[in-house]
Order: sequence, then structure tokens, then C-alpha cells
Amino acid sequence: MTSITERGSELRRLHDAPELLQVVNVWDAISAKAVAALPETRALATASHSIAAALGYEDGENIPLDLMLDMVGRIVATTDLPVSADLEGGYGDPGETIRRAIGVGVVGANLEDQVRPFEEAVAHVRAAVAAADAEGVPFALNARTDVWIRDSFPTAAEKTEEAIRRGRAFLDEGATCVFVPGRLDEETVTQLVGGIGVRKVSVIAVPGSLPPARLHELGVARVSYGPWPQRVALAALQRAAAELYAGGELPGDVPATLN
Repeated sequence: MTSITERGSELRRLHDAPELLQVVNVWDAISAKAVAALPETRALATASHSIAAALGYEDGENIPLDLMLDMVGRIVATTDLPVSADLEGGYGDPGETIRRAIGVGVVGANLEDQVRPFEEAVAHVRAAVAAADAEGVPFALNARTDVWIRDSFPTAAEKTEEAIRRGRAFLDEGATCVFVPGRLDEETVTQLVGGIGVRKVSVIAVPGSLPPARLHELGVARVSYGPWPQRVALAALQRAAAELYAGGELPGDVPATLN
């Protein structure tokens, strides 16, 4: 795949395919190369939290958009695979942010509703889809609702009901998939898939989450890993440093290069 149109079409196909799409989130050029080198990798996705952390910022749109998009563009430049970018809540202007992301080669994005009022959240999805359409690029919008990770709804039943309501509305506006992050049990995932649609729900895997094979069986379209791949890498770095400080040696199975 060389053109942005080809990459966009492929990312849409991967979301529509019967197989579960797994995306191991990356945060810079070298992490993108490392993951893209694996034959199982079909697409890349950035993690906003991880990019912000790598550049010295707290998560939550504290990193300037220009800086975020610069890193996303560097990730895109490392691979011919389709890349989806985590664009948080759209930095105050979802349509313009999507347009700029497409400008650096992105063909998909996460867009958080941050539990904004329902109509405002739907309008943001509408603006994002319209911006991608105006650029003429096939685009996979992973429209995210944060009802499961915020305290706006007190019970699990209310959270699930609201996630389904928002998810259906996001799909009606042209979103490709509905992302419901949180540590979700099997009953909740089953209810979300039943209410939003088979192969229309995207989830995040955290320690203790359902395994990918079970998510596939339940009809989930996509699973990502958010900041956890970076945390795994940094934990390995700390362990290696501690071993070296203690008089140990570098492990013998470290590759000379990842390229």
C-alpha cells in the first residue's frame, strides 16, 4: 500500500472484516517500526497518552496539537501500513483536527466524547466524518464514548445503556466503530455488541481483560492496548537498568537492530 486512499480503504476493510483487529499502540518512530516489523501487524494505532508522556506532557490535550501531529506524521512515515491516530477530544475543533491529521497521512482516528452532552458529542462525530469526506479519503473513525471510565452514570446498567445510545448515534453519523474503553466483563461486552452491533464495538485491553480470542467470539471488531505497550517497554528498561547496576550483563537475545 502506497497511497493514502489505499491505506484508508484497507483500514476500513480491517474494521469490517470478520476477524478481530488487534492494534498494539505505538508512540514514536522506533516503536512503530518494531511493531510494524511483525508479520501479524495489519495496522498501527498511536496512543495519545504515550506520545504525550514521551514528550514530557500529561495526557488530556496538554501536548500542543502541532507537536502531537508532528510525532504522528513521523510514525506514518515509517510504514506503508494504515495508521490510526488517537486525537483525544479533537482539540476543540474535531473537524479541523481530523483534516490536519489526514494531512500527515492518517487514515483513522479515535475521537473521545469525554461525556459531553449528547447532542454536542454527536455533533463532534458529524464534524469529524464531514471533514474526512471533504478530504476524499476513506477514513475509519473510532468514535469513543467515555461513559464507562467516568462517573457521570452511577450504575453499570446506566453506563451500558448510555454507551449504546451514544454508539448508535455515532454510527448513524458515519463513524466506523464505537470505542468503549474500560475494564469490561463478558456480560457488558455482550450487551454492548448486542446493542451497538456485531463488529461495531471497539474495546481496550488492560491487565485482567478478556483475551482477544474471546473478544472475537463475542463479536468485537477491534481491540487496542492504549498506554500499556509503552508501560511494558519502560518496565523492561527499568529492569534491565537495575540488572546492569547490580553487576549484570545485557541479555544475549537482544537483536542488533529492529529494522
